[in-house]
Amino acid sequence: MKEEKQMKKQNFIEKFTSSKPIIGMVHLKPLPGSPEYDGAGGMKKIIDHAVEEAKRLRDGGIDGIQIENQFDRPFLKARDIGMETVAAVTAAAGAVKAAVDLPLGINIHLNGVNQAIAIAHAVGAEWIRAFELANAYVSNSGIVEAAGPEALRFRAALHAEQVMICGDFHVKHGSHQLIADRSLQEQASDVEESGGDALIITGTKTGSAPDRGDVEMIRSIVAIPILIGSGLSYENAEQLIPVIDGAIVGSSFKIDGRLENDTDPARVRKFMDRVRQLV
Repeated sequence: MKEEKQMKKQNFIEKFTSSKPIIGMVHLKPLPGSPEYDGAGGMKKIIDHAVEEAKRLRDGGIDGIQIENQFDRPFLKARDIGMETVAAVTAAAGAVKAAVDLPLGINIHLNGVNQAIAIAHAVGAEWIRAFELANAYVSNSGIVEAAGPEALRFRAALHAEQVMICGDFHVKHGSHQLIADRSLQEQASDVEESGGDALIITGTKTGSAPDRGDVEMIRSIVAIPILIGSGLSYENAEQLIPVIDGAIVGSSFKIDGRLENDTDPARVRKFMDRVRQLV
C-alpha cells in the first residue's frame, strides 16, 4: 500500500514539467441548459472564450490548465447533471487540448465526478477534481455524498486509470456538520483511503487560503500529493509553496483578482515568476 501511494506521487510529478505545478483555471461561460446560457452566442462563443483564456494562461507560463463549468449556477447535484453539460464541456475541453499543449484537468459542478472522468477520458485530459470523494457535506444545492465508490468503478470500467482523481476534503462553500465528529486528519486520510490520487485542501470560500499549519499537519499523515485548491496568491506564496506539491489558482489570475473577469497574462506571469524563485 505504501509503495502504491508513493507511485501516485511519482505519477503526478511526471505529468508536469515543474516539480510543484501551478494549474490555472478556465471558467467556462454558462453552458446550454443553465439559466444564464447565451443562446445567441451559442457554443462558438463559449469555446472561443475558453481557448483564449487557455492561451492567456499559457502565455503567462502556467504549468497546467483545469476547465470547469463555474457559471452553471445554481449547480445541479451529480445525478441531475445532464448530457448537454457533458457534451458542451467535452467540446470546449477538446478545443483547448488542441490549441494549448499543456496538461489538462476537468471539474464538473457539483461533484459530477463520473461525468468529469468520461470527459477526461474522451479528450485525453490527465486528471479530474472531485469535491467530495469520501464522506458528505451540505452545499447550496443540498447534501453532496461521496463519489468515490462509484467513480473508481466507473473509471475502471472505462479503462481510464490514467486519469488521476484529485479529491477535496472539507471543501470550500460547504457546511461540514454532518461529519463534525471527524477531524481534518481523518477526513484527509479518508480521501487517500478512498482511492484519491492527490489531495486538495482549500480555505472556506473561493479565494481564501488554507492555514499553513493545517497543510503541514495533513502532510504528516498522507503520502499522496497535496494541492492547494483556493487562495494561493503572490502575497502568500512564500509561506505556502514550501509545504505543498502544487496548486490550482483561479481568482488570483483574473483582472482585478475577480473570479468573473478574464485572465490577465501579466498577473499570471508575475505569479509564476514568484513561484519559480521559490521552487
